[in-house]
Amino acid sequence: MQQQKHTAKPFPVKKVIIAALLFMLLGTALELYLLDHYEDVLQLIPLLCIGISILVMFLLFFQRTVFLIRLFTFIMGLTALSGFYGAFLHLQANYEFEQEMTPTASGWELFWESLSGALPALAPGSMIVLALLGYSYVLLLKQN
Repeated sequence: MQQQKHTAKPFPVKKVIIAALLFMLLGTALELYLLDHYEDVLQLIPLLCIGISILVMFLLFFQRTVFLIRLFTFIMGLTALSGFYGAFLHLQANYEFEQEMTPTASGWELFWESLSGALPALAPGSMIVLALLGYSYVLLLKQN
């Protein structure tokens, strides 16, 4: 009697990453829109990063050129930087507000109050996660 070899289908990691990335891109864009995160030029940075990311992802779906892969990688780098910059801006605005509200606060107390201020100081970190997901997609593209 011959043994049959059972070969499992490879797990579609690329499809999962694409779905997660698109879900995060669209969800983050919608959330920023609903929060009116477009009233200032600096507030447009994450929306522009998301919009350009979606456009280039769409182009990559139909044509994988070295140029588009490098462009997407560059955009993911800018997206990550926008997350760090956004966290800095949120923290800075909260810090200034807390200084006005509690002039006697200083040091760690002021820093901790700034983290939990009116602007979510760590929310821009989602842009960093977006960039990491996008870069994971690029790494998978380069494997094929």
